[in-house]
Amino acid sequence: MSNDAARHEPNLAALLGASKLPRVGTTIFTVMSALAAKHGAVNLGQGFPDFDCDARLQRYFAEAIAAGHNQYAPMAGVPALRQAIAAKVQRLYGRAYDPETEVTITAGATQALMTAVLALARPGDEVIVLEPVYDSYVPSIELAGARPVFVPLDWARSYAPDWDRVRAAVTPRTRAIMINFPHNPTGRILREDDLRALEAIVESTGAFVISDEVYEHIVFDGEPHRSVATSPLLAERSVVISSFGKTFHTTGWKIGYACAPRAISAELRKVHQFMVFAVNTPGQHAVARYLEDAAPYETLAAFYQAKRDRFAAGLAHTRFRLLPCEGTYFLLADYSAISDLPDAEFAQKMIVDYAVAVIPVSVFYERPFDARVVRFCFAKKDETLSAALERLQTV
Repeated sequence: MSNDAARHEPNLAALLGASKLPRVGTTIFTVMSALAAKHGAVNLGQGFPDFDCDARLQRYFAEAIAAGHNQYAPMAGVPALRQAIAAKVQRLYGRAYDPETEVTITAGATQALMTAVLALARPGDEVIVLEPVYDSYVPSIELAGARPVFVPLDWARSYAPDWDRVRAAVTPRTRAIMINFPHNPTGRILREDDLRALEAIVESTGAFVISDEVYEHIVFDGEPHRSVATSPLLAERSVVISSFGKTFHTTGWKIGYACAPRAISAELRKVHQFMVFAVNTPGQHAVARYLEDAAPYETLAAFYQAKRDRFAAGLAHTRFRLLPCEGTYFLLADYSAISDLPDAEFAQKMIVDYAVAVIPVSVFYERPFDARVVRFCFAKKDETLSAALERLQTV
């Protein structure tokens, strides 16, 4: 750079001023994946499959492209997909959403979550979140000018929700409660009494619910997924969010959706149309066609339960102590019998010394919290899990 150019270069930091998200940096998932690649580690950190989606779904995508579905989709989503989602939700959960006015297709669940927060929360509002919490929730709340209020799941009771603490956290400023069940990273699922407790809070306070249900089809041991859509009271106050990335092993397609009553959906769509406007047109047509067959999502729980059981059986021969996993494709393990290192340091040691990437659970907490627990992702090929277990047995 010449001296003249240097003299005229603007001070961008000064021009930018204070960041809207001053505490946000590179996510732990990006950091750990990069470190895993550098050390040739088996990556059980970031939550995506290392196997491909169904060849039939790929063919449907290609045929949608060949059929000319390559321009903007309708803002709310391809009608056939909205209709398929509405039919699926009604069959599974008993809630009838109007596909024209109450189902909106989004660029994955993350966009749906941010859209819901921006539509519902206003500057000065409070949004309750349950810790440990997925990393996109808090930035979404802060970008809306609202304040996150953290209520921890009860670690001593297998991460059960403490609804008394949630109720105590409600103030006149509370606008919404964000929940995520099956829960990432703990694998906790909702019970019927959880729904009743949440109903009581919503009925007495008027708070909205933003329900992240992306792992709805990954629930184990014969338990059902208890969607907030099964509760008429909650459904009237809730945005129910899910994603085909998790269900159909297509995280790169970024196709999710939000179901909500008409008045709430109208506000969601106001934000959505100026955030992304439309979503992946051929992908929407492919997924709509694929949903004609319920088997892919109806068999998903058994598919992942076999992987959970395989991985858990292997970990039982290590010094890790497994925590209960009722759903999702994540499994938590206590390593306190192995090391006294804080979990972030232990996770780095796992990559460098043992070539296995994991995620420290402390990153899902706002305040310092270290229970000596790490998260494994078992959405991997059997040979990937076997390679990881071989290395973990030396820890």
